[in-house]
Amino acid sequence: MFESLSSRLGDVFDKLRRRGALSEDDVTTALRDVRVALLEADVALPVVKNFIEQVKERALGGEVLKSITPGQMVVKIVHDHLTEMLGSEAQALSFSTSPPSAIMMVGLQGSGKTTTTAKLALHLTETHKKKVLMASLDVHRPAAQEQLAVLGREAGVETLPVVIIEQPLAIAKRAMMTARREGYDVVLLDTAGRLHIDDELMREAASVRDIAQPAEVLLVADALTGQDAVTLATAFNERIGISGIVLTRVDGDGRGGAALSMRSVTGKPIKLIGVGEKLADLEVFHPDRIASRILGMGDVVGLVEKVSESIDQEDAEKLAMKMRKGGFDFNDLATQLGQMRKMGGMEGILAMLPGVSRAQKQMAEAQIDEKLLIRQEAIIGSMTKAERLNAKLLNGSRKRRIAGGSGTTVQDVNRVLKQYKQISLMMKRAGKLGKKRLLRGGMQSMLPPGMGGGFPGA
Repeated sequence: MFESLSSRLGDVFDKLRRRGALSEDDVTTALRDVRVALLEADVALPVVKNFIEQVKERALGGEVLKSITPGQMVVKIVHDHLTEMLGSEAQALSFSTSPPSAIMMVGLQGSGKTTTTAKLALHLTETHKKKVLMASLDVHRPAAQEQLAVLGREAGVETLPVVIIEQPLAIAKRAMMTARREGYDVVLLDTAGRLHIDDELMREAASVRDIAQPAEVLLVADALTGQDAVTLATAFNERIGISGIVLTRVDGDGRGGAALSMRSVTGKPIKLIGVGEKLADLEVFHPDRIASRILGMGDVVGLVEKVSESIDQEDAEKLAMKMRKGGFDFNDLATQLGQMRKMGGMEGILAMLPGVSRAQKQMAEAQIDEKLLIRQEAIIGSMTKAERLNAKLLNGSRKRRIAGGSGTTVQDVNRVLKQYKQISLMMKRAGKLGKKRLLRGGMQSMLPPGMGGGFPGA
């Protein structure tokens, strides 16, 4: 998300940073380029105009033009206003003072509402330790209720049993009664959608709201629809009254105009974002972190959180000990590759590091894609147990067998072997270093050329 905008703004601010002093014309020209970049990212025109006016007022102040690093000051001002535009700080979900809390999911058909309901159920179960019941109120779309039931089984979350011919309002009443009787903390009501906004959709949603008295009414909107998502949010907020927004398919949206516009236009916070197809791919929306990523400053806090979630601390300690003793083998390399994929692959990690646009350009130039990690794991998986423990066994015939078994080439096998040897050599030299420096070096050796060196494919 925001790749094109981040790249454009990066170019603008690079020019500012290179100047020792800034004139008023320099700032005006830069902000003109920022304006174009925002419009090309599909941000609503009124939002862009207001944003540029606020930034310009501060950027042309004496504190900036007389600053020791005026370029950096302008970037900071843009960062602060971007954060404000996106909502200043993360907004937590609200729950009723006495359970069960109803959370109502609304939106158009095709926005990913049912899948998002299951994702939210998993998030509430794992992160908030809530006992969750899901109920499908969509009696119009064929198999909608069965779809939620299947997703519920996958997530390990209960769904309200389907009663044939039961209508949405009756389903909502039964869901709330069941939740009270059986001690559920949260009820997720997946309401029906339409292909477009109409009176029947709004009347039904309003009636469900009145019956359930939800603690949250979350609008599920597809980030890829751009300005249409803003129009949708405005309509639902005026007719139903939404408390927050969940943006789906954020991973496929390179522009990000919907995210930048919706908060400003509706005044309602983006609370969650869908960042992938898996049920675990739902994240809390942090405006300050997103603003930093747009401006190429990275999201180191988010990366640390991802690492904490993906890597078992005890396993990391064992691996560090093994590395210090020079016992690193292909099994350990496979484990590291798997952990990188759990964190979103190389691209997911780089997106959270400062200077992301340059890093991704280097990846493109080195022809490194996400399939590379999968190919590397396949190569290691095609080795015998003995080969994984002893790289010296890998002669020409064994390499050809491994390449055939993994659907790769002997050159690919050689690259993985080269990577393994580089890490092993570095670990032997690093035997006297502390654990933190050791692990940092281990990850660095897996980065593309110019970012740490030695990545296969170079």
